[in-house]
Amino acid sequence: VEGLQLGWDAGYRHVRLELDSACALQLLRSTDYEEHHHAAIIDRALELLTRQWDVEIAHVYREGNKCADYLASRGHHSSLGIHMFPILDPILCNWILYDVQGITEPRVILNER
Repeated sequence: VEGLQLGWDAGYRHVRLELDSACALQLLRSTDYEEHHHAAIIDRALELLTRQWDVEIAHVYREGNKCADYLASRGHHSSLGIHMFPILDPILCNWILYDVQGITEPRVILNER
């Protein structure tokens, strides 16, 4: 939700939203989430998605976007709120290079629906 808001505020009108959570993607595409414990967040995301812009939503495995995976793992160890990183740390620089070059890790998927 915060990423969508930041994109909107920055003036981006053609956005690709990549989620590594198939469950979150399913909730955004569902009409039956009112009883979900994150219904308020889903409502906010859907409000943002219905604005006058082009947002493509896609599921990607975490191995497909190591930068996002790394930042998400950092977020688990940070205080609540939005964190901006003015200087890239060396680990993130490596993952950016991997993402730009299309280098990924193999993943075995046993059952995908």
